[in-house]
This record gives sequence, C-alpha cells and structure tokens, in this order.
Amino acid sequence: MKKCIYLLSFVLSIVFSTNIDKGYAIVNDRPRPFEEAYIEIGYKSVEEALINFEKHFNQRLALPLRVPPIVFTHKFGRFNDLEGALNDSFEVEYVNENSGKNHYMIKVKHIDHKLKIPSKYVLNDYTLKNGKKAQFIKISTNFKALVFERDCWQYTLSIDSGVSQQVTPEVLVEIANSIDYTTTSEK
Repeated sequence: MKKCIYLLSFVLSIVFSTNIDKGYAIVNDRPRPFEEAYIEIGYKSVEEALINFEKHFNQRLALPLRVPPIVFTHKFGRFNDLEGALNDSFEVEYVNENSGKNHYMIKVKHIDHKLKIPSKYVLNDYTLKNGKKAQFIKISTNFKALVFERDCWQYTLSIDSGVSQQVTPEVLVEIANSIDYTTTSEK
C-alpha cells in the first residue's frame, strides 16, 4: 500500500509539474508586438520624425506622394541626429510584417553631407521630370536604390531586390517625380 501511495504521488507530481510548465511556457512564449523592435531602435511616427528633422535643419522637407505598388503593414520614421551633421539623416521605412521582401526605405541627407557613389555601383542613369539626374544603384545583393538630389537634399529610395519585378527602376523614378507636386496654396 505504501508503494502504491508513493507511486501515485510520484505520478501526480509529474502530471502537475508538466501542466504548470506548459502553462508557464504559453504565457512567456507570446511573440512581442512587431512594432516594439522598431521603437527600441529609435523609430516613431513619420510625422513626429519629420517635424524633428525639419526643426533641426530649419527647412522644409518634401516627401514623395507615391509608394511602391506592394503591400505594407507598417511605416516608421526616424531622425538620426548623430555626432556632427555629417551623419544626420531622416528615414522612412515601409515594411510588411508578413513578408520580409516588402521592404522600402526613403533616406534623406542634407546635400552638404551627401553620399558619394562610386561608379562601379551605378546600374543606370535616369532624368527626373525636373531635369535632375538620378542614379539607380546596387547597394548589396538584397537592395537596390534610386539616388537623386532635390532642393538641398539627397534622397535615396531603396527597395528589396526580392520585389524588383513589381518595383522596377522606372517605378522608383515615378515615386521620385511625385515629390514635385504643387497644391492650390502653393500656386
């Protein structure tokens, strides 16, 4: 009888500890919200980051009205105010939490601190509707970008190579051209 009680106690302790562990695992294994990772590295709303950037440079920054014709679930903005104006920049990042390929980014630097692009990275040259030149470049095996200047800014529109069939260089040129818009109050 004693053996039976010990055996029953042993089995019950295993059953209860297993259930407790499973319950504990479920509570702690919840995935954290997608947005948290971006917030942790300094991203916020595009509007808030844009206000900070414009105040820093005391100048207006026009952004493209168009985006690539792919689905995004989130957009984040970040103003990088780093040591010295050389690295100050504004970023808008469009992502899709369900597809790592749907990734588009706008990065803007002041023209006085623009990036110099070696010719070996230039895949093609384009002319924007305002007559300015744009260069389509290969950043890495995963990203390509259109780089151009407008007013006192250097813009880089980068796209994941995995969506290059939908987002061609010509699409990026159309997006760049969407910056040159006028509203009734500007006429």
